[in-house]
Amino acid sequence: MNTDAMEPPLFEALELYKSYHSGKDEIHILKGLNFSINRGEMTAVVGASGSGKTTLLQILGTLDSPDSGKLLFKGEELTSKNEAYLSQFRNTSLGFIFQFHHLLPEFSAIENVMMPGLIAGKKKHEMEKPAKKLLEQVELGHRTEHRVNELSGGEQQRTALARALVMKPSLLLADEPTGNLDARSGNLVFDLIKSLCQDLQLATIMVTHNRDIAKKMDVSCTLRDGVFL
Repeated sequence: MNTDAMEPPLFEALELYKSYHSGKDEIHILKGLNFSINRGEMTAVVGASGSGKTTLLQILGTLDSPDSGKLLFKGEELTSKNEAYLSQFRNTSLGFIFQFHHLLPEFSAIENVMMPGLIAGKKKHEMEKPAKKLLEQVELGHRTEHRVNELSGGEQQRTALARALVMKPSLLLADEPTGNLDARSGNLVFDLIKSLCQDLQLATIMVTHNRDIAKKMDVSCTLRDGVFL
């Protein structure tokens, strides 16, 4: 998480606080957390279950709001933007990949990969070439027309990775992307993420319980008691 003296980090979180109420109790999840990442960096977020890793990722992805604090993307504050702006920001600048692939079962692999572009109003013919190229990059060029239930777990997750990258985002947010996979498939998915991030100079924030994977990343941050150690 080094910063470049000439320009701000790609993405910053400043003094993030987040609490939830459970009955009469107030549970403090984030306690003044600070974070930054530059283009091309890979950062792992590790921590015990219930430490707030997924909450943090949702806030970084503008899917949830902090109680206080700021998010900055290329120096521009996001926390004051309205939902229409944030929705477009998520579609064009962020890629998401989760523990479960969340593919649409009624569509083929290539149709699933094209979906973010179609939602953004692009034409099918505009999305077919980049979708096919990404499927080839994740070693699924021979499976483009297969439906979701015809793909293995590892193939489904690689399709989800291609979908996350099809809009050429600047930042990839990954929540336990190898958690449901066997060791071989998980390592393949991670190696593909790392290779694509290097090729595309894509910043990546990955929540993971896998310490071996975390060690392979540029930075590994442990979330405990609402802050990074």
